[in-house]
Amino acid sequence: MESATLERSATPDFTVIKQRQRATWSAGDYGRIGVTLQITGESLCEALDLRAGERVLDVAAGNGNATLAAARRFCTVTSTDYVEALLAQSQARSRAEGLPVEYRQADAEALPFAAASFDTVVSTFGVMFTPDQQRAADELQRVCRPGGRIGLASWTPDGFIGRLFKVIGRHVAPPPGLSSPAAWGTRGFIERCFGESALRIETATRRFVFRYQSPAHFVDVFANWYGPVLKAFEALDGGRRAALRQDILQLIDAFNVADDGTMKVPSDYLEIVIHRR
Repeated sequence: MESATLERSATPDFTVIKQRQRATWSAGDYGRIGVTLQITGESLCEALDLRAGERVLDVAAGNGNATLAAARRFCTVTSTDYVEALLAQSQARSRAEGLPVEYRQADAEALPFAAASFDTVVSTFGVMFTPDQQRAADELQRVCRPGGRIGLASWTPDGFIGRLFKVIGRHVAPPPGLSSPAAWGTRGFIERCFGESALRIETATRRFVFRYQSPAHFVDVFANWYGPVLKAFEALDGGRRAALRQDILQLIDAFNVADDGTMKVPSDYLEIVIHRR
């Protein structure tokens, strides 16, 4: 049943979907949310056991959490995203810390690098949102050298963020035929997409805790700055917008472990290390 909910049968128009996605991730200011996730980039780099001097590519890097984590470990880092404003935010962060990073605007489904160019390829909550999932997976494998590593952090289907996207999907239907991004947060998907080229695959369920002043504060921040949520609210009229807000608040209530009026919501994600043959 789970695989049936993660896959859709219709053939999607990836070109149109990608154009809409780029507009979505360019909306708001993802960096305001992204900076709170820095610990996940650090955790992934530790799981990968990065070594100084390794050539690291960060794909769909957003505002650069994994980028900075790898650069802090004295790796030679190239950071890519198809949203130029997010690359600019990451570059400002790297300059503030005096960290050398090369920045390239690039599509995760068509990376502008030769085969086997990098020792390690990473993506934290980025490549999982590509519409053509297999093509993106193939690109990660293509640019990673034999014997190298691919590291991913992806929200799980039944964790808080996975459930949040399901709530949004009930109010604003996703494009026909588009597979769920949360498929990347399942071991089965990873094995299907990477198994043939993998010497071994290591996965661990990790938990990131969203900490906000209150549930309402979380909804306000995401509705103003997080592209997918912002666009969902913009697509609805007043009454349906209020219904979406209420459903998100009910979801938070189901996960919230704080008892002082604040929001403390654990959200599961899958941390993945793929060792290339």
